[in-house]
Amino acid sequence: MRLSRSVVPVVALLLAACGAPADPRVQTDQGALVGVTMPTTSSERWIHDGQNIKRDLEKQGHRVDLRYAENDVPKQAKQIEDQIAAGAKLLIIASVDGSALSQPLQKAADARIPVIAYDRLLRGSPYVDFYATFENFRVGVYQAESLLTGLGLRSADGQAIAAKGPFNIELFAGSPDDNNATFFFNGAMSVLKPYLDNGTLVVRSGQTEFKAVTTLRWDGETARKRMEEILASSYRRNKVNGVLSPYDGISLGILSALNNNGYGPTFPIVTGQDAELASVKSIIAGEQYSTIYKDTRELATVTALMADAVLKGRTPPQLNNLNDYDNGVKVVPAFLLNPVSVNKTNYHKVLVESGYYTDDQLR
Repeated sequence: MRLSRSVVPVVALLLAACGAPADPRVQTDQGALVGVTMPTTSSERWIHDGQNIKRDLEKQGHRVDLRYAENDVPKQAKQIEDQIAAGAKLLIIASVDGSALSQPLQKAADARIPVIAYDRLLRGSPYVDFYATFENFRVGVYQAESLLTGLGLRSADGQAIAAKGPFNIELFAGSPDDNNATFFFNGAMSVLKPYLDNGTLVVRSGQTEFKAVTTLRWDGETARKRMEEILASSYRRNKVNGVLSPYDGISLGILSALNNNGYGPTFPIVTGQDAELASVKSIIAGEQYSTIYKDTRELATVTALMADAVLKGRTPPQLNNLNDYDNGVKVVPAFLLNPVSVNKTNYHKVLVESGYYTDDQLR
């Protein structure tokens, strides 16, 4: 099922759950305590995610224990265990490391507490009930298409252009412990591979495999250092024309390295994701080329409605992906939302007219 980008149809679908089969672990529990754990406050998107989920759950009459792990896996595990001990009736988890929470998930199962994975899939455990996220493979496709458009190999309406190459590009991927990073990278490579195979695109560093291009914890400083090393080793006599970046924080690190090495004010084409404020300003200034907007307000609303349905003993209705999110032990039923590619030509319509940002914030 293709989702509308409007929240209203999503809300209507989830509220239609009155006839869904009951989950025997839970009873109707208005005012239930919900444990919400987010990975870090170092990224503005996770701050917004946590705040939005808390707000939406409290509007439904539930109590919320919201915590941030600051990219510390043991800390997040302890936070989840504390929430279980405090009597949480449901857990919403955006993990630091999706494969490192088997023990607290086992404790949640022992206490008959349902779990919703939020945006990052929880792996290696059968005790994950539902997953709320975006079309992650499509995110990567959009990033790659944006890179091609910026390089002049693709028109804005998706038509191929016979631009003269080769174009030098470098590839970055997200954190190897985040399941989404693989989806983003595979989506991008599904678009870029034909251009790499025919020589239109060239990766002069030779670093094209996922394991070689990951960025632990999505860290911008790590990305900056790697880009500096690539420029020093592979671009002494050549210029890089574009960089596939999976996340805005990584993009800013890449741009910093490029700036330190004589690029700018005209920069290579650099992609991104999450429409973070600093990167949107960078796009407006003509530095970063694009980002992928994922409306976390909508994701929070969907997740809160899923949680409310589960707390009332129902299965969230109309889950739209039952096949693709295998966590290594089970296929987790998922609810997917649509991302939107944003660049200088459409940022105002997508981000300002939707109320995500104001003009004043982007000045």
